[in-house]
Amino acid sequence: MTAVDAPLSLTYLRPATAREEVLVERFQPIFDRIAAGNVERERNRTFPFEQVQWLKDADFALVRVPEGLGGFGASLEQTFYLLALLAEADANVAHVWRNHLAFVEDRLNARPSEANERWFQRFRDREFVGGGWTEANNGTYATIKTVVTREDDHYKITGAKFYATGSLYADWLDVIGKGEDGSLITTLVNRHQPGVELTDDWPGFGQRTTASGSAIYKDAIAHEGDVFPASERVVYQGHFYQTALLAVLTGITRAVQRDGIAALKSRGRNYPQGLDPVPALDPQLLQVIGEVSVRVFSAEAALRRAASSLDLIAAAHAAGDVALRDQRATAGEVAVSQAQLSIIDGVLYAATHVFNALGASATSEDTALDRHWRNARTLASHNPVAYKARILGDYLVNDKSPVSSIARLGRGGQGN
Repeated sequence: MTAVDAPLSLTYLRPATAREEVLVERFQPIFDRIAAGNVERERNRTFPFEQVQWLKDADFALVRVPEGLGGFGASLEQTFYLLALLAEADANVAHVWRNHLAFVEDRLNARPSEANERWFQRFRDREFVGGGWTEANNGTYATIKTVVTREDDHYKITGAKFYATGSLYADWLDVIGKGEDGSLITTLVNRHQPGVELTDDWPGFGQRTTASGSAIYKDAIAHEGDVFPASERVVYQGHFYQTALLAVLTGITRAVQRDGIAALKSRGRNYPQGLDPVPALDPQLLQVIGEVSVRVFSAEAALRRAASSLDLIAAAHAAGDVALRDQRATAGEVAVSQAQLSIIDGVLYAATHVFNALGASATSEDTALDRHWRNARTLASHNPVAYKARILGDYLVNDKSPVSSIARLGRGGQGN
């Protein structure tokens, strides 16, 4: 059995609730179809337009939308669980959904309005949102150069962005810029207009088919209801973006275990130093797989804990309890940061050390096992993990808030 043929059920967690089980039953067959061509797409850098469309057609975009609005009513914990399962099938496809799901979350927490109702109709019409926050000129949110200006009954957006993840799959691009008064403004720009230019120039060695390249806006037009202050974005948006990355990393960890088991089973001969001539019976090689499985277990548990902390923030936000919301936001920042440190360490360990159980043939480009480390290393570099342990320690010892001004804004860092 090859890594491609390995049964995905090797790494499934049992769904935690009946609703989660229903969601898995609906989407897992699609995830399996996506997994079937993952290695070939990775080797050839083939963009998964068809695979993303399968998920659109299955209304994956409506996972978090309440049933009364035409969705599935999933919790955040259930949503990120599904995203991890998708990432096990293809980490690139899962990452593509990060910006869309985050914008859906934002609309779920916005004040009721006709404009917001139009957005839910767009979601039901399977219109897709890609990213457009990070500047192409090494700017920060404080020095952002993209401008949003009012002109008659519409707005114009001019600027340059990079890390525009999901842009080539999108109908709308979530762009942040500065208004005429210097405040940060979120603008949803229709991608299908002359003022938008997208370029596939993402140079990273991982996540190569996420369409994370450049986006240029030259007097692109946006309309009333698609423009609003960035300060009105949901308070836990930064937590959401980070947890989405952790879901993808968790899926990669599971894929490492899956492919490692399949490769060890298919290995035909052992080294002379081995403890058994059959590699799959060699205790030391089995130990490697066992150690990888511990990283899978830890990642899954950490993701659950982080995601459930966001459900608590969302509940306080929905109830209008600002004090409780802010208290839970701090607790969520701690949980997400702890999960980030745990999951990143685990996935990079697993993606490296799984090769110790395999022969030299495991390095063949035909199996593309290196994709797991490359993709994980790329995702792990998005946000400043080097600072997280210090910030956590400062909070635990000195009670200094772990929530940075950037996290309050919404992203918590994005691909520097």
